[in-house]
Formats: sequence, C-alpha cells, structure tokens
Amino acid sequence: MEPEPSPQSAASGEMWRAILMGTDRRYARARRVLQRLPGHPRCKMCAAPFGGIGAPLMRLVGRRRWPKNPKYCGMCFSLLQANHGGAEIECSLLFADVRGSTTLAEGITPAQFSRLMARFYETATDVLVERDAIVDKFVGDEVMALFIPAVAGERHAQRAVDAAQGLLRATGHEDAEGPWLPIGAGVHTGTAFVGSVGDTLQTEITALGDVVNTAARLASSAAGGEILVTDAAASAAGLDASALEHRQLELKGKSMATDVIVIAVGRDVAVGTV
Repeated sequence: MEPEPSPQSAASGEMWRAILMGTDRRYARARRVLQRLPGHPRCKMCAAPFGGIGAPLMRLVGRRRWPKNPKYCGMCFSLLQANHGGAEIECSLLFADVRGSTTLAEGITPAQFSRLMARFYETATDVLVERDAIVDKFVGDEVMALFIPAVAGERHAQRAVDAAQGLLRATGHEDAEGPWLPIGAGVHTGTAFVGSVGDTLQTEITALGDVVNTAARLASSAAGGEILVTDAAASAAGLDASALEHRQLELKGKSMATDVIVIAVGRDVAVGTV
C-alpha cells in the first residue's frame, strides 16, 4: 500500500496542477503579459525574455537567467526549489529524431556536423516555441517538446501535430531538392507526471510516464519525412484520418501493438477539423 501524501505534498501538487492546467489566474496572467515582451530565448516556465529589448526590464524585476540552471529565471527557479514536485495532467508529447545521423556524420567533418546540428536545434526551437511548446531537451540528434494546457491551451494535441508538420517544412522535406536534414517525428497524447525533477542544483521541468516513452518510440520508428501520430493524439487534435495511412506498430518495450496514423511528407493535414 502506498503511503498517504502529506498535507504539504498535497498542497504542492494542487499548486502544480493549477499552474500546469492554466487555472492559476495570477500565474496565467503574468505569463500572458511576459509573452508580449520581445526577446528570445525565454524562461521555460513564465516566458520572461532573457534576450532582446525585454531583457533589461526582466533583470530589474528579478527574472534574469538563474545561474545554476539558465533555462529558468531566478524567480521561477525559486518556486521550483520551494515546491519540488508536480502533478499528473493530460498533455501532448512530440519527439523528432534525425534519421541516419551516424551515416551523415561519417560523410562530413565533425565541425560541419556540429554546425548542421546547431542549425537543427535553432530551427526546431523556433518552430516549437512559435506553437507554444516547452522545449524540454535536445539529446544528441533528437528533440523532445512538451505541450501543456497552461501554455498550449486545451488543444495541446492540435498544437503538437501542427508543430510536427512545421518541423518537416522547416527542415526542407517539401523542397524539390530534398531536406537539408532528414527527420521523423512522433506525437502522443495522454496522462504524464509533469513537474520539477532532480536534485536542487539540477531541477528541471519535464514529463515522466508511459506517454513520454511511447512518443519517443514513435519518433525512432518514423522514416524520414514521416510523422507517426497515435490514435489518442489524432482524436484529441481533431485530425481527419479517413484518407491517411494507418499502421499497427510493435514498439520496443510495449506489451501491446500501438495504432498510429501516418502523416507523410507533402501531405500537410489540417487539424481541429473533426
């Protein structure tokens, strides 16, 4: 039997749920205001700009980059430290993976490969942030993005599918000469634990759970120029899949086959239509 949560941890969980779901009015209002200030990059939690003309004002009010974790401003990181934890919420995950990166790296110099990946990181960040994603992390040749209600709204699955299509376009998959970097992507929607994890000095906002693992496996299974979308994500996104390819995948580590819908390069699909 699991121990009952303490009153303190229960209160922390309620606070996290309110922030993540966008029902905490003060935090939601502050984020809307900060998003209007020009500048990039931004705090992963509150969207305070760390660069551009909005940055000096943020430094004055205590929202400069936190030195021990520059993904967050000092004010938000203090919140993470004071309220370590999170909450289970429905959200959408997007993973995008460079296909054939080993072969690609073998054919060019390390410096050239480094510049290519830097271009990918910058391009992916621009596409994802524009569509209200939290760019969780870049790991080697892969990007993980999180779409939560507080940031992406109730139609977070729709935003995730649209972001995946945007990534294919931005990496040149619709160009006549082919992509400058071949990628495949996976999108899944479900319940995940979202919150601050790690020790005090390494605390980060991230998502944990089966929904994360499934999205990662999908990206690994996608061919270059393909987006694999689970039935759950397609339904939540209002995706009309009647004319699209359907597959059943045996994903590594999964006990049952996963039903997915395939959005191929050149087949830009509208979301939010059903």
